[in-house]
Amino acid sequence: MPSTRASPLRRIPSFLRHVGPGVVTGAADDDPSGIATYTQAGAQFGTSVLWTVFLTLPFMIGIQLVSARIGRQSGQGIAANLRVHTPRAFLYAIVALLVVANTVNIAADISAMGEALQLVVGGGDHFHAVAFGVITLLLQIFVPYRRLAPMLKWLTLALFVYVAAAFTVTIPWAQVLHDLVVPHIVPSSAFWMMIVALLGTTISPYLFFWQAAQEVEEMRLHGITAGQESAHTLKRAKRRMRLDTVVGMVFSNGVAFFVMLMGAVVLHAGGVTDVTSAAQAAQALRPLAGDFAFMLFSFGIIATGLLAVPVLASSAAYAVAEAFGWPEGLERHWREAKGFYAIIGTATIVGTGLDFTPIDPMKALYWSAVINGVVAVPIMAAMMLLAGKPEVMGPLPVRRKTRFLGWGAVALMTAAVLMMGWDLVR
Repeated sequence: MPSTRASPLRRIPSFLRHVGPGVVTGAADDDPSGIATYTQAGAQFGTSVLWTVFLTLPFMIGIQLVSARIGRQSGQGIAANLRVHTPRAFLYAIVALLVVANTVNIAADISAMGEALQLVVGGGDHFHAVAFGVITLLLQIFVPYRRLAPMLKWLTLALFVYVAAAFTVTIPWAQVLHDLVVPHIVPSSAFWMMIVALLGTTISPYLFFWQAAQEVEEMRLHGITAGQESAHTLKRAKRRMRLDTVVGMVFSNGVAFFVMLMGAVVLHAGGVTDVTSAAQAAQALRPLAGDFAFMLFSFGIIATGLLAVPVLASSAAYAVAEAFGWPEGLERHWREAKGFYAIIGTATIVGTGLDFTPIDPMKALYWSAVINGVVAVPIMAAMMLLAGKPEVMGPLPVRRKTRFLGWGAVALMTAAVLMMGWDLVR
């Protein structure tokens, strides 16, 4: 009698169908500007900062789970919930900082994509940057969410090139494992600013807004209304969100680990301690690690940029539209949500235009990552308070373990910001 039990291979397509917002969110965290930050950390401090990747993982999972749960159980995004439960001045300040940080991030990502393509095929990096800006803008405006979401999901596979690149070089695993188990802290303001920048890159405010908004998009796509489904259906959705988010964050931090490792064992060991962009990191790898590592790194910059720029622009648009009560959603036609798409267009065009100004997008990005780390503290605290409200979460509140990890993320970010501030003023 043939077995009715599905084989592991037959279960894979079902798994891929059910993951989405969490995996895309995790992958978008490893955008070209994030790659530059992780590479700079490895290049500047060597393997001594690798422990930060594993320290942040459980807290990153916790806070992103809270974000997903808020969106799924309330049927509204983060900003829409903050609009109801927090003072407007707080909401508008948070949204304004998010839009500025995201626009700078878009500028850095598009610049890195243009430079990476120039390194591979030649031509002008500004021309390539404009082309990438136009492509990502058209994708968001004219491709509805039901088609855009699978495209973003498959783009996440491009991040495996950073893992492959790391295995093209010799890695001192004994030293790496030692530095993972025995954290090393450098008593300097540069070290603490790097820690805050790493935390601001890893636990970024735009990721909270994006994942909650995508859970709402998924509900609309499947005709689900918050508060009108059975407890059994909601519990199944919670299990799916948990799997999706854990896989996404492990994937994200795993890639960050290998990028930082490359910066440490190739650049730091080779005497290169200052990396100002992801494209420069790829170029610096070429003489030290070979053409194959260079090509993999360059391809990864372009592919992850195509994934991250729509996430950055759209998360800013979701936040603004929800804050002002405008119609929003990537599934809507642009005529139905003109304000929402106007923010997407403005963020993308301004971000692309910054590449033609004297402003150094990577220096601006470093400071925006630090600002993100500071701003994330009140946003996360507000999210944790929202997660404790029955009027937001409905009949299934956030579990105690998730609440512990969420508040742990708040405490971790707060401690790093205070240490940085203390080191700057003493």
